[in-house]
Amino acid sequence: MTTTLHWSDITLRLMSALAAGILYGLNRDEHGRPAGLRTTTLVCLAACLATLQANWLLGTIGKRPDSFVTLDLMRLPLGILSGMGFIGGGAILRRENMVLGVTTAATLWIVTVLGLCFGGGQIGLGILGTVLGFAVLWGLSIV
Repeated sequence: MTTTLHWSDITLRLMSALAAGILYGLNRDEHGRPAGLRTTTLVCLAACLATLQANWLLGTIGKRPDSFVTLDLMRLPLGILSGMGFIGGGAILRRENMVLGVTTAATLWIVTVLGLCFGGGQIGLGILGTVLGFAVLWGLSIV
């Protein structure tokens, strides 16, 4: 991965994240589930944008001699994943003997990870994850 981002790279990454978010969101909307098109698309794009921002910050990772501050770029994706885990946990409900919302939480989790993949320039990995994850959702929805 190069530390220099060109607008063509940025556009490819954002469009890939947009496509993945839309794909998951349309599936969720089609089946009348929470966390549909807008939510999954926004989550995927937000994770992608945050990772692009981290990539831009790679050039500033060095520490000046008179500075005590050190930039740890892994904190950003870890914070994003922790935040989405918290939001996903809030989507899970228990009613008597049933647990609801686990698939919603898992969908939010995977679109976040896909956004991080696309934002980090791992387009192939993001596409593979999108296809495999969507195949699982599609397979579960036809049962």
